[in-house]
Amino acid sequence: MSEEPMILEGIKVLDVASFIAGPISTTIMADFGAEVIKLEPPLGDGYRNITQMAGMPQSEAPYHWLMDNRTKRGLSLDLSTDAGREVLYKLVAEADVFVTNFMPTVREKLGLRYEDLASLNPRLIYASMSAYGETGPEAGTTGFDTTAYWARSGLMDLVRPDPEGEPARSMAGMGDHPTGMALLSAIMLALYRRERTGKGGMVHTSLLANGFFANAFMAQAALCGAEVPMRPVRKDAANALSNHYRCKDQRWFILTAANEEKEWGRIPSAIGHPELVDDPRFATQADRQKNARMLIAMLDEIFAKEDMAHWRKVFNAMRITVGEVAKTADIVTSEQALASGVTVRGAEDNIGADLTIDSPIWVEGAAKQAPLPAPDIGQHTLEILAEAGYDEAAIADLRTRGALGSAG
Repeated sequence: MSEEPMILEGIKVLDVASFIAGPISTTIMADFGAEVIKLEPPLGDGYRNITQMAGMPQSEAPYHWLMDNRTKRGLSLDLSTDAGREVLYKLVAEADVFVTNFMPTVREKLGLRYEDLASLNPRLIYASMSAYGETGPEAGTTGFDTTAYWARSGLMDLVRPDPEGEPARSMAGMGDHPTGMALLSAIMLALYRRERTGKGGMVHTSLLANGFFANAFMAQAALCGAEVPMRPVRKDAANALSNHYRCKDQRWFILTAANEEKEWGRIPSAIGHPELVDDPRFATQADRQKNARMLIAMLDEIFAKEDMAHWRKVFNAMRITVGEVAKTADIVTSEQALASGVTVRGAEDNIGADLTIDSPIWVEGAAKQAPLPAPDIGQHTLEILAEAGYDEAAIADLRTRGALGSAG
């Protein structure tokens, strides 16, 4: 049986956003067949230069741009010019989705608010990404995932390994990607509603909202009047069976016995100490919590005697749930990542990498686009303009009027 057409085939998307959280939503749409135009100013999206910052991984390939803007076509317009906006408005009239994270003042200045574009195309889905939301005293305040998602949500405070130590910094894009998934969800809901009503509309999400959603377990506890505790240092953890341990080869794993009473019956034998099952200090869950520090010290000594490879076999054989604390670079050789589709090979040899992180959703029976190269600044400007009905004379006029900048 042949695969169905790509789910979003025929959907036209204008990506008028920068950095990650907005653009990643359209990247995933491109993965499922949407035609996505990445619109940048003549000097390009500032995200192109992010790897020049201190501490960023260095590679000949623009890995960040490939990950977040693959399979799109590049259009360069100077939207500060009347001519540039004329082109955009023409494209909006034929588009299904418009995505932006421009600041409210910029949208108003450039005529890119929802009310400006909806009159051109009542079927348009207008997707807005912001740092702190569309309303409230901080609406319009600038922010990135590290500030709005990570710091403001409480996550930065709670994940510190030592309650008296410094807050923990987030990794690049860590909050942007899940926030982009939320925006994608909103877009798809709006497209579904349009199928039923014929009407477009505005959807939105924010880094702050998604940060609190990621921290919802603790945030909801606070909303219900509970005091949110700081996590103690590892050796003082309240539960020895939900803790992390170091092996002989210095690799770490985290043990999580969600069904503790059941799993405690298997763990002592698995680790070669069946006598612990009958040890009165650890007989019940209450006993294990009371003597958690003692049990942690005993487990530390036991796990330190063998390498991670040994314990991996033991845990798998005894159906004990653990997670190896992987190095990010481990993904390069991960058989599971490749077999399960976490990593995927490009559709062409020149995408800049042998493997790429795939978008984390699949629909069985529906085709999914293998990654194509991410566009250079304005790479497809002329062909997009031609498709929109501009002939050579009209394009020359746009260039004269400053719409295309130096990329034209």
